[in-house]
Amino acid sequence: MLPYGRQSIDGDDVRAVCEVLNGDWLTTGPQVAAFEAELARWTGGVPCVSVTSGTAALHTAYVAAGLGPGDEVVTSPLTFVATSAIATLLGAEVVFADVEPDTANLDPAAAHAATTARTKVVTAVDYAGHPADYDALRKVTDAAGALLVADAAHAIGSRYRDRPVGSLADLTTFSFFPTKTVTTAEGGAVAATDPRRLEAAARFRNHGLVRDRALLRHPDEGGWHQEVVTFGLNYRLPDVLCALGVNQLRRLPAFRARRAALAARYDAALGGLDGLAIPARRAYADPAWHLYPVRVRGGRRREVYDRMRAAGIGVQVNYIPAYWHPAYEDLGYRRGMCPHAEAYYAEQLSLPLYPGLTDADQDRVLAELLAILT
Repeated sequence: MLPYGRQSIDGDDVRAVCEVLNGDWLTTGPQVAAFEAELARWTGGVPCVSVTSGTAALHTAYVAAGLGPGDEVVTSPLTFVATSAIATLLGAEVVFADVEPDTANLDPAAAHAATTARTKVVTAVDYAGHPADYDALRKVTDAAGALLVADAAHAIGSRYRDRPVGSLADLTTFSFFPTKTVTTAEGGAVAATDPRRLEAAARFRNHGLVRDRALLRHPDEGGWHQEVVTFGLNYRLPDVLCALGVNQLRRLPAFRARRAALAARYDAALGGLDGLAIPARRAYADPAWHLYPVRVRGGRRREVYDRMRAAGIGVQVNYIPAYWHPAYEDLGYRRGMCPHAEAYYAEQLSLPLYPGLTDADQDRVLAELLAILT
């Protein structure tokens, strides 16, 4: 079975992990700082805090944004449910706004229409690695007095108007799950343009602990003394995983290039094919493609999915609209709220895309797909 996504691990990755395993630090050591510094090279110098997953990154970012009961979050429904679920768990009300029909990214006009006096955060999702329209979304958040958050789980290495993802929003979250462009096995990070929010994120991922004597309420307790100044969680990403992340980030240019080459081959083979639409790409975007999402027309998506899977091609669907999940249905959300998102979901299919996919593998994918559709 060819998967739709897969990690790329080489000997240098293995050696980096083994060096940590043979050293003195397994967690909260020098590789954490090294990973965060390497990641900041890809965010245009915006500093980052590493955490244990992309979901933990969303939680940390929303806490750093001060999100809580009574607040509203405007976001896209075409995302893994964690983007909205964390806001719901924090007591905020999630307002789903529709997407652009071609890119599947949050539509700035729809986001603007969804904002109210209670809107605290607007969260864009860089679907498939294609950046959202951040200039237009910034106008929305400025008008609403809200913060702009980027869920860039798909988009590390992507650029918008020649600016790197990670520098475009007030807070940006990343995921390093194995199918993502860069992996730490499990892991995530938050990039913050405001030092206060960066500090809030750093404290939250470590129980809210403070050790700096100048910041302690009772500084004369003793050299061992530390204080919890705000409540937090243990979202610390271990040194052993950060070592993997450092090496993976150094391979990111090669990962981007191979994904771009594979996407170009798909474009050439599938562009103009009746019954299928290839991914849109706006002039302002330089995507680091995480997914290659096609749209199967004519109500044939389920047929194509089943036949491709039966042929050993691990296509995937990304994603069921978040408010279709029973947890949101039970809160009163109903189908039909975001017709563009629902129409996109009804046709969407992710074809295999990862650096280890060979040209021969891709030719097999294309042969099976073309045999079904032509």
